[in-house]
Amino acid sequence: MGKSIAEVGLEDLCKAGGSSLSKEEATQIYQVIREAIAIAGGSKGSDDPDPREVWREVVGRRVLKPWHPHQLHQLVYYSVFANWDASIHGPPLYWFPSLYQSKLTNLGRMMEVHGPKLLGTAYKDPIASFSLFQKFSVQHPEVYWSIVLEELAVVFRDRPRCILDKSDKSKPSGTWLPGAVLNVAECCLSPCSHPRKEDDSIALVWREEGSDDLDVNRMTLKELREQVMLVANALDATFSKGDAIAIDMPMTVNAVVIYLAIILAGFVVVSIADSFAAKEIATRLRVSNAKAIFTQDFILRGGRKFSLYSRVVEADPYKAIVLPVSGNNVGIQLRKQDLSWQEFLSSANQSPRPNHYSPVYQPIDSTINILFSSGTTGEPKAIPWTQLSPIRCSADGWAHNDVKVGDVYCWPTNLGWVMGPVLIFTCFLNGATIALYHGSPLGRGFTKFVQDAGVTILGTVPSLVKSWRSTNSLDGIDWTKIRCFCTTGEASNVDDDLWLSSKSYYMPVLECCGGTELSSAYIQGSLQQPQAFGAFSTAAMTAGLVILDEHGHSYPDNEACVGEMGLFPLYLGATDRLLNADHEKVYFKGMPMHNGMRLRRHGDILKRTAGGYIFVQGRADDTMNLGGIKTSSVEIERVCDRADESILETGAISVAPANGGPEQLVIFVVLKKGYHHQPEKLRIIFSKAIQSNLNPLFKVSFVKIVPEFPRTASNKLLRRVLRDQVKQELSKRSKI
Repeated sequence: MGKSIAEVGLEDLCKAGGSSLSKEEATQIYQVIREAIAIAGGSKGSDDPDPREVWREVVGRRVLKPWHPHQLHQLVYYSVFANWDASIHGPPLYWFPSLYQSKLTNLGRMMEVHGPKLLGTAYKDPIASFSLFQKFSVQHPEVYWSIVLEELAVVFRDRPRCILDKSDKSKPSGTWLPGAVLNVAECCLSPCSHPRKEDDSIALVWREEGSDDLDVNRMTLKELREQVMLVANALDATFSKGDAIAIDMPMTVNAVVIYLAIILAGFVVVSIADSFAAKEIATRLRVSNAKAIFTQDFILRGGRKFSLYSRVVEADPYKAIVLPVSGNNVGIQLRKQDLSWQEFLSSANQSPRPNHYSPVYQPIDSTINILFSSGTTGEPKAIPWTQLSPIRCSADGWAHNDVKVGDVYCWPTNLGWVMGPVLIFTCFLNGATIALYHGSPLGRGFTKFVQDAGVTILGTVPSLVKSWRSTNSLDGIDWTKIRCFCTTGEASNVDDDLWLSSKSYYMPVLECCGGTELSSAYIQGSLQQPQAFGAFSTAAMTAGLVILDEHGHSYPDNEACVGEMGLFPLYLGATDRLLNADHEKVYFKGMPMHNGMRLRRHGDILKRTAGGYIFVQGRADDTMNLGGIKTSSVEIERVCDRADESILETGAISVAPANGGPEQLVIFVVLKKGYHHQPEKLRIIFSKAIQSNLNPLFKVSFVKIVPEFPRTASNKLLRRVLRDQVKQELSKRSKI
């Protein structure tokens, strides 16, 4: 344990600040710390100050600058909380909402208007009454959704008969907005008075990699709508209504246009990540019965060119429509049945008004997008998104991330992952601007784009943050316009988040954890609550959950505990079917009852701390999270078993490092008799096999050769036992 903040002297600050911290600045910081200690001591006396109040005071004075060395930020933060007992008090808190600011948020404004009426005398203010209001939203979702629907740019051609119909017992998630007819892409593209969207509002800002010193590009809502309608007309000239059409390309402006056009014209998007190997692309095309695929000739990343079209062709789609990565002409020879982007768009000229289009209106439960999430059987689950899904994710962005008119929202992602569609709908249904960088988000080009585009909300995954920090990509970059960070996909590292938050004078880093099948996050951070690094502060609005012990019994809501999460089934936006699996079996079979309802399975193990903060501890099933991508042990093992003739069988597990951060992939191996191998050689063999057959972003951290695997009486591999072995080993290493 290091020094406490009371023991930190001027010399310590100067040493941590190095040559970039002047003596005057160090003296100012030291004086502010001493004053903060005195203020935080309060009635206890200054010898025993409340660390939270010390930190709050220091950060509030803004003496710790974004450009100060991270060692200085570390010294102050860790010294403030040097004697903090998390087992009693929960995790240390670093961000605190002000009552004034909380009332200006979307949710705070709503609570101020409706809270006194809905909660009566129990309502105090958006901070004090947040947890009570969240519970009200779970118990009375019809009331909550009737209010929130008025806040989003959702316009029905036929209004719903009611908010929620619970009469169909075959739909435990509920029948939401029955009778509603709309086109959600039209809602994204049309001007409206609330939220305020006008034809000249900026819908998109973007920049090409390598053009870092040029102005950012901008597209108005009208320009976007005309581009989308042009593509919609071309789709009508090429395909039959209802066809499933895949997108496998980086998230560029054209990708957004294509995505919205497919939905506007009454087709179904099939989402495929541009990182997938040919076999994975082929599986998704087959499962979705896709009639075509939009893709690019190449991908540009970090100044290097990678072929995408050739990988797509290896998956053998019926038809590919190929966009050039640069210029107007594709840089590769196409198959006979394929079309270049220019050829495809020329078919829209058959329409008398190619930039005008009448949207195809469909019932609220019509499928608009097929996404994929890994199962434990080896084949990805095909998850249909209906028009309810955009309402759910955009409402969560409205309530938790406070997305509103005037915001510029950037999240480096892909349409193959849930965050791609979430970003589109969250921005356009809330009147915000999407910021897209056409290139690698790892380098300085991206961080400068965030500055130049005036990004106000930045989404990340922890591995991205680690990369920015390790490469000093923010040196000389100003991110102080950012008022909120969001992070998902992996477990966060506290020190990396400390570094990230410090770049905008300690704005909050809101954790989000959910699922494609939920259209949203079920646990989140909230701007109405103090935040702790790497922790979730609340269940999402209208999301009810319990944590279960090993016997399937729920722990009391205020008790610190660890167990599998069970989700309340009544959930707007949650799936009620899968295209290639038994929905009931996947999400409900074997789950316990709670207050008369069958809980919905999600598979996460949660740890609830003192104070009610939540950490995700991994998966209860055999699904793992690698670099923000969910995959299954079965998929990994299937590839590794065939990787070398010496392999008898493999067992794949993932574990989080002892100090937090992304999960590490570990392969256990049983060799055939007579074979001998070094673990490091097998690690290289497995990594190459996984990267060529599954995903080039996956890598094996280490390999363990064992004589046999632990199994159940029915011969089922006990991956849990293997996982525990590795955790113990990593724990011992961290203490050395």
